[in-house]
Amino acid sequence: MSKKITIILGHPSRESFCGSIMQSYVEGARENGAEVREIHLGDLKFDPILWKGYSAIQELEEDLKKTQEDMRWADHLVFIYPTWWGGMPALMKGFVDRIFLPGFGFKFHKGQPYPDRLLSGKSARLIVTMDNKQKMTEKLFGAPSVVALKNIVLEFCGVSPVDLLIISSLRTFDDEKKKELLLDIKEKGRKFL
Repeated sequence: MSKKITIILGHPSRESFCGSIMQSYVEGARENGAEVREIHLGDLKFDPILWKGYSAIQELEEDLKKTQEDMRWADHLVFIYPTWWGGMPALMKGFVDRIFLPGFGFKFHKGQPYPDRLLSGKSARLIVTMDNKQKMTEKLFGAPSVVALKNIVLEFCGVSPVDLLIISSLRTFDDEKKKELLLDIKEKGRKFL
């Protein structure tokens, strides 16, 4: 049985370096027999604003319904996104708000403090780029986008383990270093890491 992977590109542009990372990961995973479904957030048609919070049900657009199906189907989820102003891009944050809903990621029961974790049995990897040095970002800001997605969203919904690959100081990379990185990402895809 082949590994089933759903990869989400959180950068709005396919032409970004994050888009190149996604392409390299997909190539490696497919070379090793994985079934891969790709989600490019910049291509989806949805309102990223959860207008009434969780006090009312906001109908999911068809693209989000399909994305939930692709995420349920997968054994392994991969999220690729840049760090902008210490967090994830607004489009990705809106996607998280709209997709990880009660009934999809978790389900509370009356009188019980802890929810059912509806995405249990899945693993994930976050591949996050940043221009700053990782240690500086963690020291100054605590890496909020990584903590939010890994601990507060994915692990809360039962996804475990959630592995991290943080690519820091990206603005200092020359073309050769970027090429080496993409080869390394392709190898991680081959190993489903």
